[in-house]
This record gives sequence, structure tokens and C-alpha cells, in this order.
Amino acid sequence: MVTIDQIKQLRDETGVSPVEIKKALDQSNGDIAKAKELLRIWGKKIVDKKSAKSATQGIVDFYIHPNAKTGVLLDIRCETDFVAGSPEFKDLAHQICLQIAASKPLFVSEEQIPEEFLDGEIKIYKAEIANSGKPENLVNQILEGKVKKYKESISLLAQPWIKDDSKTVKDLIENVVSKVGENIEIKKFARYEI
Repeated sequence: MVTIDQIKQLRDETGVSPVEIKKALDQSNGDIAKAKELLRIWGKKIVDKKSAKSATQGIVDFYIHPNAKTGVLLDIRCETDFVAGSPEFKDLAHQICLQIAASKPLFVSEEQIPEEFLDGEIKIYKAEIANSGKPENLVNQILEGKVKKYKESISLLAQPWIKDDSKTVKDLIENVVSKVGENIEIKKFARYEI
């Protein structure tokens, strides 16, 4: 039988609605670990459904580093004003501002990186590998790996989250989407540094 204490514990840990938590606990026969996994799976399904909805509301958040030499402006969107004003959404915006300040991404996603931008980097990598004496197929694999790693390093969504490198920024956003039940999208950002 599901207890109120179990529901409270999962609510504190996940932020998911008590109704969903009760369903997960019922399906897992009161096993908290299994219930958490069910909630995570259900959250992924919500993320997939919500990504098709348009995010027309949101906030512009900012961060100024204490030394006043680094600043970030972030345009982050959701579907409703209600979610835009929620503590979860505002905290997410702040966490992303901190990420941008610390990790210096250049683009929101890998898809936004122009080919011309990558061409210069690819030429550098080819020059590095050219005289290595390695077979052609291995050279191509090394080149692909270096380009992939570079794209991930300059793409905000693909970067490891600075507070838990087992998660990416995209995972962080998907976690909040599963809690608030709305699509969340980063439109653009600007990072300034002196």
C-alpha cells in the first residue's frame, strides 16, 4: 500500500505531481526506486509530446559574475505565462545562465553550427593528423571524433552540465519539462566578457 510519506519523498525528489507519483508507486508496488524510474520514463514521453508545441511565452534572464567582467543574457521560452513565472522555470533559466558564463558555448544546438564555421576547424584537425602516418580509415575516424567533440563543446545543449557532468544541459531542460508539463526552448543567448 502506498503511503503519504512515500508520495512526499518522491515529490521532494522529483517535483512531479502527487497524482503521477501515486500512479507510479501503485504500478511499482510501493518500490520507490522503480517508481522513480517509471516517472523518468513517463517524463521522456511528455518531453517527446511537448516538443511539438510552440513555446511563445517565457522570460529573459541574466547573470553578471561577481567580478563584473562576465555577463549573460538568455531568452528562454515555454508555452504559458504560468510556467514562465514558476520557480522551476526561473531556476532552470538561472542554471543555464551559469552554464553559459562558465562554459562559453557559441551556439544553442549542434544543428545551428554553420558548415563554414566548422570548415576552419576541420582544416586545422586535418593538418594535425596529416603527418601522423596512420591509415586513412583511422585518420577519418579520428577526424570525425575531433569534430564531434568540438561541436559538443560549442553547443549549449550538448555540453555537460557544470554541476553534474553525468547530465547534459538538454537533460536538465528535459527534466524540468517532465515536471512542468510544457515545452521549453532556448531561443538565443549572448555572453559578454571583458
